[in-house]
Amino acid sequence: MSGCVTDRARELACRDSRAASHLKVISIFVIFLTSVAGISFPVLLARFFHGKAAYDRAVLLIKCFAAGVILSTSLVHVLPEAFDSLSDCAVASRHPWRDFPFAGLVTLLGALLALFVDLAASSHVEHTIHGPSKGTGPLAYKPLGAEEVQQQEKKFAELELAVESGALNFHVDPAPSDSSSSSSEQQLAKLKQRLVSQVLEIGIIFHSVIIGVTMGMSQNQCTIKPLVAALAFHQIFEGMGLGGCIAQAGFNFGTTAYMCFMFAVTTPMGIVLGMIVFSITGYDDSNANTLIMEGLLGSLSSGILIYMALVDLIAVDFFHNKLMGSIPWLKKASFIALAVGSTSMSILALWA
Repeated sequence: MSGCVTDRARELACRDSRAASHLKVISIFVIFLTSVAGISFPVLLARFFHGKAAYDRAVLLIKCFAAGVILSTSLVHVLPEAFDSLSDCAVASRHPWRDFPFAGLVTLLGALLALFVDLAASSHVEHTIHGPSKGTGPLAYKPLGAEEVQQQEKKFAELELAVESGALNFHVDPAPSDSSSSSSEQQLAKLKQRLVSQVLEIGIIFHSVIIGVTMGMSQNQCTIKPLVAALAFHQIFEGMGLGGCIAQAGFNFGTTAYMCFMFAVTTPMGIVLGMIVFSITGYDDSNANTLIMEGLLGSLSSGILIYMALVDLIAVDFFHNKLMGSIPWLKKASFIALAVGSTSMSILALWA
């Protein structure tokens, strides 16, 4: 029980419900404004470049910066906080929390959940565009080299026919146009990017609610004061990360505005919810049940964000993006943008 001993004198001096409530009200407006600024910047930047020669490159760099921010958010902010919540002495002294690393397990479940949603939604999108799969179409399975073998067999058959007839001026049909296939692939990629943006917002909203509820339930003004400034910068960078993905998804104005608004109000709403929970139950941010809820939701959010950042953002752009592969300097610039995004968000872990 020695691990649960705290500096009671300092805790009592910092515990001031009236001052804490005043700081929370200020933080609601500050965090809302900084969230709006963070998520709007990449969206407006993409619209500014829209129709210009550098549009695709600008959106790609914004998205790589966003991927770095989201990866850092999951690994440096959300996951350590989840482990801290579930390893707190108020929780770790209980059964079964002391017997098993639940934070890691729920993070794994979050990643598997994101994979399941990804597979189900992608299958639905492909079915919508191409109809039921019957082994044909642009997405049908083709053995490696099968197309080349068929072309060679066709040429040999035509050559034999030409030799038998005494004429060598055989005719080879031109390759069929793949414009319809290319159009379908582009449409599929666009829908996939929209799916990624929506799942990312869900994961980030989990995280934002946890942050807000934790601050709303806290009565420690010494903890809240530095958190207001730190969370303001935190929301700016996290908003830029999500905004970069929304910008590339190409939503209409109404959907883009709605997604930006939901991100901006989630943390302030969490603060209000935390204040209501404290006024009803008397639970503060050090209560064991509160810590368990924070740890489990944080772990789930972390698993979702790790999967989305690595699989649907970084891997797709660095290994499957034709634009990046065709311009050597763009791949270097994209990696730098990824590193800058992850570094910027990681530095904020010193304060929040």
